[in-house]
Amino acid sequence: MRIMELLTDDPHPPGEAVGEPGPGAEPAPGSRLRVLLAAALGPLVTGYAAVATVLALVALTAGRTAFSGTGVLLAAGPGWLAAHQVRLGIGGHPLGVLPLLPTLGVVALAARTASGAARRLGCRSFREARPVLITITGAHAVFGLVVALCAQGSPVTADPAVAFAVPGLLAAAAACAGITRSCGLPDAVADRIDPLALRGLRVGAMSLAILVAGGAAVFTVATGLSWATVSGTYEPGFGTSSGLFLLSLLYLPNAVTAALSFVTGPGFSIGPLTVGMFGYRGGAVPAVPLLGGLPGHHAAWWPALLVLPAAAGALAGWSLRKADADPAQRIRAVAVAGAVVALGCVVLGTLAGGRLGDGPFDPVSVPVGVASIVAFCWIVIPGSFVAFFTGEHEPPAPPPEALEDNEAFQDADDIDTEEASEAVEELEAAEAAEESEEDEEISAEDAEFEAEADAELGLVEPAEDVPEAAPEPGGAVTGGTETCGDVEPDEGDR
Repeated sequence: MRIMELLTDDPHPPGEAVGEPGPGAEPAPGSRLRVLLAAALGPLVTGYAAVATVLALVALTAGRTAFSGTGVLLAAGPGWLAAHQVRLGIGGHPLGVLPLLPTLGVVALAARTASGAARRLGCRSFREARPVLITITGAHAVFGLVVALCAQGSPVTADPAVAFAVPGLLAAAAACAGITRSCGLPDAVADRIDPLALRGLRVGAMSLAILVAGGAAVFTVATGLSWATVSGTYEPGFGTSSGLFLLSLLYLPNAVTAALSFVTGPGFSIGPLTVGMFGYRGGAVPAVPLLGGLPGHHAAWWPALLVLPAAAGALAGWSLRKADADPAQRIRAVAVAGAVVALGCVVLGTLAGGRLGDGPFDPVSVPVGVASIVAFCWIVIPGSFVAFFTGEHEPPAPPPEALEDNEAFQDADDIDTEEASEAVEELEAAEAAEESEEDEEISAEDAEFEAEADAELGLVEPAEDVPEAAPEPGGAVTGGTETCGDVEPDEGDR
């Protein structure tokens, strides 16, 4: 109890900003050591006790089973490894399909422990909380290795290397999440991530939650419609029924993940049984209530469920429609959200499946690669369409420079329609006058050039060589005549 008090007590009074302790908030070296020790042992003791309690409950309610406290404590070690997604070997048969509900519990416990320890130590940045991360990660890795070594030679075994690495990585991810919540993002990440990408990350997490909710809804409806089959899997007797119910509860997130893969299209498989949106192949399934809602054949209306992931993608685009004025930047944010969803599908699909002994139900798998690509497309394609057409667009092109230089357009807020039209008319008139003057100059130059060319070619005699015409009687002046060659003068002229 003292360990949990150290983890849950909040040293900050109400109203004080988290991560900004006042003067004198730095703990003493002895107190700092106690906080780190509590952060290391708290999740281990709590998780081990929770697994032992579940096993004791199963042993007490099961029929024809002798309860042994020592046996429960020894079995709690492999159970703790299973909660941390460490593959086990039971009598030489692999067990890789491990329940996700305990995994979510131990992740939440480690994250809360790291967050509380960082606040208690007065950490104001991720760098200052690094000892908390190292302590929690190292404690989980060492404890997993010890449990795996102690289980050697027993019916339930685990690979020591895997038992060391997987709990450590899981605890490190959870501790990072808890420290980020208390102290903010690490400096190396905060300096390189832009606000648009950060918003895309948040929308991606929201879209993944919507897809998971859609899978859970489909699973719930299918189970409700097949309740007669589900109730038929329970055997008489409180112990057996409670054990099957507890087993189904622990594997409930696994079933929701499989339903998520079915809703997006790829589907899932249990041994020879394959259930997909566009394909179905029958096969035997374990007689557990969790699988009572599995269909017995393909239905033509299943593709109608694709509206759920399409709606999730459209909602992601709608959430990012005001992220930026540039449509290309909005599409980039939608792509970030799609990447988050794809990564989440990879993690969930990997953890939800695995080996199930060597029997007829082996293996249980979700096509992780196809599921992640399809989920990415469901977010990016409709999301980009909605974000592009419902958001802002670039303003129209500015007016020509000539209009910008005009006094009537100096102040865009005081533009008068009549002044603008007059300015346009003046500008057009000035341009027309300039064009007319240029045309006249060009015509004069062309005429002068043609006259000079005719004179040089002899087509026109110079003006001084042409004889002046004699005035006629009566003062009339006639034009000059020219004689050329053998042309004879008329008789009247003679």
